[in-house]
Amino acid sequence: MAFTPTPIPSRTQYVLEAIKNAILTARLPPGQALVEAELADRFGVSKTPVREALKTLAGTGLVVMSQYKGAVVRHVDATMAREVYDVRLLLEPEALRRSVSRRGRLDAAQVALDRAESAADRADRSLADRDFHRALYLPCGNPLLARTLDEISDQAALVATVAWATVPTREREAAEHREILRLALAGEATAAADALRHHIASFVRRAFPENGDENGDEDGDDAGGSVSQAD
Repeated sequence: MAFTPTPIPSRTQYVLEAIKNAILTARLPPGQALVEAELADRFGVSKTPVREALKTLAGTGLVVMSQYKGAVVRHVDATMAREVYDVRLLLEPEALRRSVSRRGRLDAAQVALDRAESAADRADRSLADRDFHRALYLPCGNPLLARTLDEISDQAALVATVAWATVPTREREAAEHREILRLALAGEATAAADALRHHIASFVRRAFPENGDENGDEDGDDAGGSVSQAD
């Protein structure tokens, strides 16, 4: 049998994944300065792949770059979290409804769900959860809709990681994921979309409650509104 070597990732890709993992495990916490020379020494590369990796991470919303302050890990506050989850709430349930209505394949969602449940740390869990959601909306039949949701997926992963550090509701989210997938696999498009809408809205409200909402959402979701409206 011929041996097929495993492709070696580029230095930029290696640094990109390493920095992303460090951010999503809070080893590089929000507000942390990302100095090119220090990161190059840390990963044993030149500054060029570090610079390119930081530019990519800035494009995904995990890093903020300033002409005067350089690159820093993005802060997560209630405003940022609600903005990200508001976009998800507006688009993701409809994308899932379309995926189910089109009888799109959801095998990858089950794989991601299994990965999330056996994850070793918050970063792995957050990334697996991101892949779970992506597997639900990717077969929606609208590439632009899928790409729009892809563009905020890393920011959503960062929000979830930060939130789980202070509001450990992982088991609740896992149960909601199982129910969403069950409905989707049963072909119940509207019910699956409604369950996903509740999941997204209730999570951000539990993690970043507004005044008067400190006790969480319970049954107070506005199924047709946005996160900012439902909070």
